[in-house]
Amino acid sequence: MKILKSHIGSLIIVTGAIVLLTLLVQYFQPGWIHSRIWQVIIFYFGLMLLSGQLIQFLLKQSEENSVAIVMGATIIRFLASLIFIAICLFTEIDNKILFFADFFVIYLLYLLFDIYSLIANLRPHSK
Repeated sequence: MKILKSHIGSLIIVTGAIVLLTLLVQYFQPGWIHSRIWQVIIFYFGLMLLSGQLIQFLLKQSEENSVAIVMGATIIRFLASLIFIAICLFTEIDNKILFFADFFVIYLLYLLFDIYSLIANLRPHSK
């Protein structure tokens, strides 16, 4: 049960739910899912994994800078997302609007996970 409470375990569960949701939408409405959606999901899984581990490492070093650490990681994730989408949009892909829409939905789902993780981690500190 400890793995489910860790960042990696939670990230795997969220990514599994996103993959399942993507497969369901792809089955019932195949026109809504871009063919490169799996690259986006893998990118966000890797990005969230690396940034989460970085946050945990930096928080162990300096807990008093927690707000700056989390905000810095959020900005790095946002900039990495912009770079990823710029590279993908400037390459030859079909239906760029659908790709951007799918990218944005995946971005928002992982952002919700990030917000939930922050709130869950703040709850024990507020008592």
